[in-house]
Amino acid sequence: MLAAALPCAAVAADATAGMQKAQVCVGCHGPDGVSANPAVPSLAGQPAQFVATQLVMFREGRRKDAQMSPFAANLTNTDLNNIAAYFAAQKLTSAAAPADAANTEAGVRLAQQFNCVQCHGASLMGQQHIPRLAGQQREYLKTQLRGFKAQTRFDMDGQMSSAAQPLSDADIDTLANYLAGIR
Repeated sequence: MLAAALPCAAVAADATAGMQKAQVCVGCHGPDGVSANPAVPSLAGQPAQFVATQLVMFREGRRKDAQMSPFAANLTNTDLNNIAAYFAAQKLTSAAAPADAANTEAGVRLAQQFNCVQCHGASLMGQQHIPRLAGQQREYLKTQLRGFKAQTRFDMDGQMSSAAQPLSDADIDTLANYLAGIR
């Protein structure tokens, strides 16, 4: 059962132990969780519960990735909570240029129209098990939105797949450009 596999929030996580365990993550997710690779998400500043939940999903085979699945397979709940606490405590620095005024206006409109702000928060910084979108890698965002739309991306409750259905390719590009440029 999935609920039994989710990390226990009552146990205090150790970000220092998480930093040590997360050193293997630096090769893809960048120092302190700030990715320089446009296809790889930045983990810095993500809600701890979101990071821990995604690690569980990789560990349990619900999400699959050639690098993440084998790494997560050996993590204990304590390990993944510690890693999540470490990345949640890191400051996100974004190298992405802010979207131009027209894209920002269109992005704000789309984020409201398609209810991004309802779940991801008014500032799109995420909350609990819902990821931060603000400042995320542009190409990563595009890939994930396209995967949700095609229903090929794991979606725990179907909310993202449902929300992505009406998005056009142009909407996805506009949203990704806007979200990546949020400081």
